[in-house]
Amino acid sequence: MAEPRVVFIQGVTKEGKTFRPSDWAERLAGAMSCFRPDGSGSGRVIGYSPYCVPRDIGGVKGVLVNAEVRELEPMAWDFVMHFARDNNLVVIEDPRVT
Repeated sequence: MAEPRVVFIQGVTKEGKTFRPSDWAERLAGAMSCFRPDGSGSGRVIGYSPYCVPRDIGGVKGVLVNAEVRELEPMAWDFVMHFARDNNLVVIEDPRVT
């Protein structure tokens, strides 16, 4: 089975409760903002990394995380995946995003 290219960390726990605080997705994406392709934009531009962005999919707030960050910085990948696990959040592999 192929590794997922993108995961969507939903702002919903496995028990169906909405994750709080309400700006958690922006905070998580902000913490990941320095991880960019080829180090581009590091410190130059304020904004989210293309590897980790807040999104609303199907009415559910969450964070899209591109698995390329695993190659760029494995500890960053572990950070977001452990965040999801530690907070019991639903993680969808390869969500259909249009």
